[in-house]
Amino acid sequence: MNGTRVTASAPEKWAVSGGALIVDAGAFIRDAEITGGVRFVGARMNGGLFMERTTLSNPGRIALDAQNIVVEDTAELSHGFSTFGTIRLRSARVNGILSFIRSRLDSSDPARMALHASHMQVDELLLWPEERIKGRVSLSYSRIDLVMDHPDIWPDELYLNGMTYQTLRGAEFKDRLSWVSRDPEFHLQPYEQLAGWYHSIGHDDLARKVQLAKLRARRRGLHPVPGAWNHVLDWTVGFGYRPWLAFAWFAALLAVGTTVFSIEHPRAVKPPDELPSFHALIYTLDLLIPLDTFGQQLSYDAVNWSRWVAYGLVSTGWVLVTALIAGATRVLRPN
Repeated sequence: MNGTRVTASAPEKWAVSGGALIVDAGAFIRDAEITGGVRFVGARMNGGLFMERTTLSNPGRIALDAQNIVVEDTAELSHGFSTFGTIRLRSARVNGILSFIRSRLDSSDPARMALHASHMQVDELLLWPEERIKGRVSLSYSRIDLVMDHPDIWPDELYLNGMTYQTLRGAEFKDRLSWVSRDPEFHLQPYEQLAGWYHSIGHDDLARKVQLAKLRARRRGLHPVPGAWNHVLDWTVGFGYRPWLAFAWFAALLAVGTTVFSIEHPRAVKPPDELPSFHALIYTLDLLIPLDTFGQQLSYDAVNWSRWVAYGLVSTGWVLVTALIAGATRVLRPN
């Protein structure tokens, strides 16, 4: 079909219909213009599928329906390949490369799928068209060994839930965080998959950042009270992935308390013979640690305005310890 023009007799008709077609050699549909849908449902291309410089036009409908197609070696929907309508590759299997390099994917309607490629099995997916994809893209529950793409081509809605992969290429870490957050509904799996991939290549620090991003994204769906506690865990211990934050808060509060009680000395509440020497730093430590470790808290009582500082330090100490325990539990037992 190289260099041909085909037009469907009616918009609801298929311009080309090859369901369950078996091609032992390569299937070449190059430099063609096809108006209407192309149907290759259940087809088998044993020598590859080559559609370079071909234009498929079926706006508002399916431009290419290739569900359950099996392609050996290479599927070249690339180098000038253009679609105006939906490409449906659900449950397709490509034992080689599925390439969209220098192609154009336009659903002709932002609410429609430009590329419906869920449940696929592909060795290499090269999703790098010439311009940003116009329409939604679904790669949900697909198994892909290598994904090569670029943030400039991602649509606003990208469905990745259930997709697994071995290797990623083409985007920096900050872009990958945006990549997994483009699903209108929050799902844990894309974040877990991305964190697992970074861990597998030795970037444990980036894996922890992905886990943090996952928990922050999850917060949007929580009710106010759990959401508030979620904020506390984030600010104080980074959900357990940044325990040093708790020590930073502790050091800052210790400095504030020491300064305040050096200026406004608490009054003694025990007899002189039972009274330890007052020290502002040790007194602040006793307030922050949820145990009367050094005996200062039970021996002295804050006065005037400094009483509110003492109450704040006691409350904050409990929050920090609770957050640290909760965060550590979350990391050690993430489920």
